[in-house]
Amino acid sequence: MAVTLSSGFKMPLVGFGVWRVEGKDIKDLVINAIKIGYRHFDCAADYKNETEVGEALAGAFQSGLVKREDLFITTKLWNSDHGHVFEACKDSLKKLQLDYLDLYLVHFPVATKHTGVGTTDSALDEDGVLEIDTTISLETTWRAMEDLVSKGLVRSIGISNYDIFLTRDCLAYSKVKPAVNQIETHPYFQRDSLVKFCLKHGVSITAHTPLGGAAANTEWFGSVSCLDDPVLKGLAAKYKRTVAQIVLRWGIQRNTVVIPKTSNLKRLEENFQVFDFELTKEDMDQIKSLDRKHRTNTPGKFWGIDLYA
Repeated sequence: MAVTLSSGFKMPLVGFGVWRVEGKDIKDLVINAIKIGYRHFDCAADYKNETEVGEALAGAFQSGLVKREDLFITTKLWNSDHGHVFEACKDSLKKLQLDYLDLYLVHFPVATKHTGVGTTDSALDEDGVLEIDTTISLETTWRAMEDLVSKGLVRSIGISNYDIFLTRDCLAYSKVKPAVNQIETHPYFQRDSLVKFCLKHGVSITAHTPLGGAAANTEWFGSVSCLDDPVLKGLAAKYKRTVAQIVLRWGIQRNTVVIPKTSNLKRLEENFQVFDFELTKEDMDQIKSLDRKHRTNTPGKFWGIDLYA
């Protein structure tokens, strides 16, 4: 099951997100994910585990477990490398041991102080506030992203954490349109207007944090997880599924791609088992009523500035 991007390439509807997955665990998880059936892997320079993912992928290719052309690999340009897009992409390709990326995303719509290619640092000033680079426009960054496509390093390019205003701007100035906008969206943060705007204009939506972050974001950001919601628990009982499976199925049925993360093998399997049932319209509407406009991923906690304000 896949969505066809505006670039013409197909992106699998369910991927494995490797944010906050430890390097020591990642190799086994990637191999097991491939064995389960995952063909879409969502990475980022900032996750600091591209090297381990690359070793796992190389092993999978060498053993004949899977071919490169069978996989869809995404990674992302970090904020501090907006002025060094080509070099940053090459650095990610080297770490991932790949000749090309299926999708390369601008991780956040902000350029920050350069700290060295691939270092993915977030430099803070003396007041503990993120050092934002005001000399590099998002259009300049996008032109460099487009060059990666013409050079054959990247098949599709996209954006991440862009709102309607910034997405509209990107559509206006782009020669190569953004194929994807990867955003936080889940039952407690549905962002229906942004999702509909993007889909209307040919920008596919990938839902990062599709389960609301669960324990990981509660630990880092003090957020509330939708996995504990009584309505969702009731639907899980009705369909004889896990709450996570209900939430992921909801995401798929609203035409978004979902990339859940887990370090648990059992949940890795469960998260992929979402294609053999369907939620009724009534149950989709019931989940729609749960929206709290509750963002769980709030990096401003570490940056000393709320970029969403």
